[in-house]
Amino acid sequence: MSHYTIETAYHLPCYRHRTYHANTVADACRQAVEDKDWSGSKLDRECIGETFVSGIWRGAGAAYASTPIPVPSHFEESIQRRARQFEILHGLLKMLLADVRAGQPSSDEWIERAASAVARGEAIMADARDPGESAEHGSPSRERT
Repeated sequence: MSHYTIETAYHLPCYRHRTYHANTVADACRQAVEDKDWSGSKLDRECIGETFVSGIWRGAGAAYASTPIPVPSHFEESIQRRARQFEILHGLLKMLLADVRAGQPSSDEWIERAASAVARGEAIMADARDPGESAEHGSPSRERT
C-alpha cells in the first residue's frame, strides 16, 4: 500500500458592501469591480466552496518535494473542469459549423470527438470520472463540502 500526500483546498468568499454613484447599473457594477480597496471586507463562512484536490505527491509529507502526480479530473475544482470543457466544446462547435457553412459533411473524426466531448460533459454534470478514466483514479463521485 502506497502513501500519498494530498493537498486539498476550498474557496472562502470575501464580500464588501459599498455605495457607488453612477448613471446606470452597469456603471455602478464597473466601479465596484474595479474598486481595489477591500478594507472592511468580510469572509462569508456560510458559503464555503467545494473541497477539491489541488495537488498529489507520492510519499508521506512529500508536498512540493517531488514531481506532483496528475489529479484525476473528477477531484479537481468543478468550475475549472467545466471551463476546460467549455473550451473543448467551443472549439468543436466552431469546426462543425465551418463544415456546415462550407456545405460539407463533418469528418468522422470531428463527429467522434464531439460524441466524446458530450460524454465527458455528462460525466462533469454528474460529478463522475471522465469516460475512459481508469478506476485506479478513485470512486466515480465524491461528497463535497
